[in-house]
Amino acid sequence: MRRQAERGRRLDRAFDDEAAHLEPRERAFAHELAYGATRLRGRLDHLLARHVHRGLEALEASVLEGLRLGAYQLLYMGGVPTYAAVSQSVDLVREEAGDKAAGLANAVLRRVADDGDGLELFPDFATDPGGFLATWGSHPRWLVDRWLARWDRDAVRTLVEADNRRPPVYLVPLDCTPAEAEARLAAAGVPAEPVDWTGCVRLGSDASPALAFEVLPHAVAQDPAANLVTRYADVPPGTKVADLCAAPGGKLLALPNRPVYTLAVDRSEARLRMVRDNAARTERRVGLAVADARRPPLLHMDVVLLDAPCTGTGTLARRPDARWRLTPDSVGEMTDLQADMLKAAADVVAPGGLLVYSTCTLEPEENEDRVEALLAARDDFRLEATDAVPAEVLDGRGQLVVLPQDTGFDGAFAARLRRAS
Repeated sequence: MRRQAERGRRLDRAFDDEAAHLEPRERAFAHELAYGATRLRGRLDHLLARHVHRGLEALEASVLEGLRLGAYQLLYMGGVPTYAAVSQSVDLVREEAGDKAAGLANAVLRRVADDGDGLELFPDFATDPGGFLATWGSHPRWLVDRWLARWDRDAVRTLVEADNRRPPVYLVPLDCTPAEAEARLAAAGVPAEPVDWTGCVRLGSDASPALAFEVLPHAVAQDPAANLVTRYADVPPGTKVADLCAAPGGKLLALPNRPVYTLAVDRSEARLRMVRDNAARTERRVGLAVADARRPPLLHMDVVLLDAPCTGTGTLARRPDARWRLTPDSVGEMTDLQADMLKAAADVVAPGGLLVYSTCTLEPEENEDRVEALLAARDDFRLEATDAVPAEVLDGRGQLVVLPQDTGFDGAFAARLRRAS
């Protein structure tokens, strides 16, 4: 499954296909191994490279894959004995690449097990923060350098540490308060606690999400950062709302004030079915339309939500494979698409209406710069502040900025743009 991810397929989709037949315990083990080895790929490669004299680039992809999986089990899955981790990985390499490669894997993994993963094996953080954060921190060097140009080294270290954690599961109950949801879950033996500033509850690390949804059928899975976007939108009740990039529908369904009408738009019919299913499960009425957000077949909507496609650098904890798919050109490629979508979205907003632009990226070119470009091109729009979220997550212009290094949540950005009457 991780090999499919290496070839460009999203890890979550590859995992769901490959692990569908596994028993719960086996699935949990496979999930930890696949996601963990992807999350810490940069760190593992640095440790492996110490013992592969020709360099990792000289290895066949299947051999490198087996080494990463073996090293992750050795260093970060304490329940797996050393002999078992080495043996399984060597057998995997032998099956894929033959006896010679298996011998190499055996020697390298035993040395990795002996060396461990102490900080002394990595570049010094004080003198080479970029090297340290790219290897120990397991992020592409170009992305680390980009962040170091904006924030101090300690903030970036906190950010990569947040990206390398196992993210909690959060639910947003739609038919009760977070406190009431916590009580219902506790009665069913599901540990959970409300999350400040948001409508979320955080499930305990050993809680069953499936059981939680049985207890709270009218709930959606949503990180607090995404929930802050829905609260920041501050959609007035009784309005007509269109979400132009709606799938899977969580933000639209979790709007705190119930609009009189909601329309979910997405270019993918398959993904729009996810919106339909989530709406049916939560007993919300939502209109559906298959359309490209660059050419929405709409006019005069009171509120338009544009949760635009982006590089997703605020969600690398949940999507660890994304960091390895991004390139230095990815940001520029996204901004062109975002600009087209914002222009089209602005034309859909009724006079006096509201446009809410949001992303889950940390990059200013996709966030503040896109808003500035729209305001420069359209003198009938202006930024509008709201007190629907705490001031701690607002910038000086009233835009929502949620940073993982500050909150422990995913990253998110949003701006409310009011059209003149």
